[in-house]
Amino acid sequence: MSDQDALLTESKSSSDASRIGEVKEWLAKTFEAAGKPVPEFEYTPRSIAHLYNLLTVSKAKDEAARLVARDFRLKAAEYRSQAARIREILENAGLAQEGLPSNVVASAQVLANVANLLNIRDTELSSFLVAMGDISLRKTGVEEKRAKVQKESKILLDYTRKAISRLTYLKRTLAQLEDEVAACEGQMENWKTNLQVMAAKERQYLQQSANYKAVLNRVGYTPEISHGVLVEMAEHRKELDKQTKPILDTLRSYQDLPPDKALAALAIEDKKRQYAAAEKYLEDVLHSALESGE
Repeated sequence: MSDQDALLTESKSSSDASRIGEVKEWLAKTFEAAGKPVPEFEYTPRSIAHLYNLLTVSKAKDEAARLVARDFRLKAAEYRSQAARIREILENAGLAQEGLPSNVVASAQVLANVANLLNIRDTELSSFLVAMGDISLRKTGVEEKRAKVQKESKILLDYTRKAISRLTYLKRTLAQLEDEVAACEGQMENWKTNLQVMAAKERQYLQQSANYKAVLNRVGYTPEISHGVLVEMAEHRKELDKQTKPILDTLRSYQDLPPDKALAALAIEDKKRQYAAAEKYLEDVLHSALESGE
């Protein structure tokens, strides 16, 4: 440790010791004035710092009180001196209090009391008028503030009533909701069960849809084979049946004819051509139906 640090440590220790001495002396005087012993406590740096601050503030306030008291004593002495001078003047003028009638003394006392009440230095009429005007202004201000406070109180009372009404409504609603909790919980359990059933059905339907798609893929189903295309093909098939029925009837009628090989061959060839033309017409219709479906 350097010499400077040693000096600082020694100075701090002496300062702490001085503070402790001042605090002990102040505590002893304070509690002695109150007629009570100083309580036992541990002198720690924190407690010493706090008590030293209180000591400083107390000394400052005591000094201020002494100055104010001295000023009051000086003013009181001045007032006594002035009162003695005024009394002497009144006695010389024959207006001493002992020589005045009792009603005059009482009136003067009342006048002095009113002057003290109005906080004026003299009993001049102008001073009374100014004081009364000041009181009237204060009264008007107080009345205005009172009216404002009453208005605000009325508004707050209205708000309070509304708040109480809303609170009552909320409490009633809360009680109603609490009563409905059991029923709602039962309904929620029912919905939960139904949801689980629907989820199981959904999985089942998805599996069935996948199976149906696999079956359609195996049989060669394509999106071009729609219901409309099938209906149109059925209608064309009916039309083709109508066209081929007379030919079949004609062929059946040939079975009753006497056998003639040459005529029969010609008839058969003619019917084959008609049948081939009908098949070609059916293929053309199917192709056109598929192209229109796409």
